[in-house]
Amino acid sequence: MLMTGNDYKESLRRYKPRVFIDGDCIESVVDEARLAPGINAVAVTYDFAHDNRYRNLMTATETVTSKIVNRMTHIDREPQDLIEKLEATRLVCREVGCAQRYLTHDALNAIHQATFAIDDAYSTDLHSTFLAYLHRVQDEDLAVGIAMTDSKGDRTLRPHEQPNSDSYVHIKERRKDGIIIRGAKAIITGAPYMHELLVMPCRNMTEADADFAVCCAVPIDAENLTIVSKPAGRPGEKAAKFSTKYGQCTAVAIFDDVFVPHESVFLDGQWVHSQLLTSTYATHHRHSCIGARAGFGDLLIGASILMIESNGLDADKTPHLKNDLVDLIKIVEGFYACGAAASIYGFKDASGVQQPDGVFANVGKLMMATQIYDMHRLAHDVSGGLIVALPGPEEDHNPETQGDLMGMLQTRSDIPHQKRMDVARFMQDLTASDTAGWMSVISLHGGGSPEAMRREIYRYYPLEERQQLVERLLDRGILDLKDGKKTSNQPGRCCPVGCQVPRTPYLKGSTETKSLPNTAN
Repeated sequence: MLMTGNDYKESLRRYKPRVFIDGDCIESVVDEARLAPGINAVAVTYDFAHDNRYRNLMTATETVTSKIVNRMTHIDREPQDLIEKLEATRLVCREVGCAQRYLTHDALNAIHQATFAIDDAYSTDLHSTFLAYLHRVQDEDLAVGIAMTDSKGDRTLRPHEQPNSDSYVHIKERRKDGIIIRGAKAIITGAPYMHELLVMPCRNMTEADADFAVCCAVPIDAENLTIVSKPAGRPGEKAAKFSTKYGQCTAVAIFDDVFVPHESVFLDGQWVHSQLLTSTYATHHRHSCIGARAGFGDLLIGASILMIESNGLDADKTPHLKNDLVDLIKIVEGFYACGAAASIYGFKDASGVQQPDGVFANVGKLMMATQIYDMHRLAHDVSGGLIVALPGPEEDHNPETQGDLMGMLQTRSDIPHQKRMDVARFMQDLTASDTAGWMSVISLHGGGSPEAMRREIYRYYPLEERQQLVERLLDRGILDLKDGKKTSNQPGRCCPVGCQVPRTPYLKGSTETKSLPNTAN
């Protein structure tokens, strides 16, 4: 059953998680004002699935069950699925800033791929276990948070070498009916108002790290689970014209000997496949992040145009303002185009999941991550200093100051001063508030650091093929080595195109499938 936004809010009352915010233990998540903007944002992903304007984009037909499911819980089977997921994420994020729930989609697709590969390698039944869980999530239309980033402790040491093993979530005990997990996960988006958490490893593991190679589902109110969260947005602040309504929070989850039954366990020490799980998730998630920040970019572009107008100017007649707008558009649509390319040039793996192209997904996410500050700079340039110099909203109704402010802040007679103040505060909220700074850091590091994306680009880009092209054009024979082959030093590649046949753009009717690269080494 597809829930509405109100259904989602009411469903949260069935759960009694142990949540702390600013030192306070929260009695009711759904009634907590400090979480309301985040809950409102997630609710939009539910409401849009019922909106006639967006239903076709925000829902999908699940291949296995033929049921209509929310796009945020769908398993991608074709390039069109990736395109529609990208567009759906952009649609919601242009409304709420960050949809949050798209992380559910990314994890479900990655676990689908990893469990299929594990079953194939070890003859386990983890994939069928996962499918049962997947269909429950789809049938109940659950919001699932992703607990992936460990606290990590001493970053020079591997998980099993940590003085405090709780720096990484790990399996403390294996029982006949399930496992006991312990440790902490950080930077969990929207954790307090999710129905469940998906625990995933954050890095590739070695054999010695096998107990840290764990993936499982945990109800948000599981016994011995504690959530320590930030507020979502800027609830209750009159100056916050956007984030008092919509926002997101991040949280730390402390697993203090949490029991997980076998039917909710999808990785149990299969360390060889931990890298496959993390890398496929990273690719799906970075692809989704492109759509998310494109939606945020739409907000910035719209606010910039309104700011120019409210300042009494015309971009058509002011070249530097027009150029700033074009540069902002160039950035947003530039990284979004990489997301579209990743959708088209991706491939279907052996499990039937359509994987976005890793190079385009990482290039797009890297462009977005490193240009988020340029986006803010351009918005600031067209706005002027008013966005940080404007008096607080209480002065709007202060009889001692209201009249003078109205006169001084008026531009043209046809532009109400209140409109100018509202737009300025909206822009300040998006780009120059504590929430804006937080959004910038999340854009930079969310889905992995820029360095992680650079490594993935270098790992999978066909550098050797480009070298061979020029060698051929120069008629040089230095590639004629023993057996007519040259081994590439590029990580992840043993030949010019890696271990995959060079891909062509998706053509309707194509049935090509590929296996994901072997990550055992």
